Amino acid sequence: MSVLTLEGVVDNGQIRLLDQATLPEKTRVYVVVPDAARLEPRVWSPRLAEPGQAAAFSMEVTELRSGVRRAAGDSPSQGRGR
Repeated sequence: MSVLTLEGVVDNGQIRLLDQATLPEKTRVYVVVPDAARLEPRVWSPRLAEPGQAAAFSMEVTELRSGVRRAAGDSPSQGRGR
């Protein structure tokens, strides 16, 4: 595998190559971020493929005692927040 190294920047979520470099469409590329240690990871919220299924993921939270809560259906021995 031959390797060509190009420099670029991210503008509005798109990688823009510097020095007017162009690559053919559908070219497979690998991105190396030299200052990755400085970047904070972003945790994305999960999204449903079928939003109509949201009701299947709802749960009811009940109060057991001050400061301790559990989801409906959990037994006290499996309670969360212990």
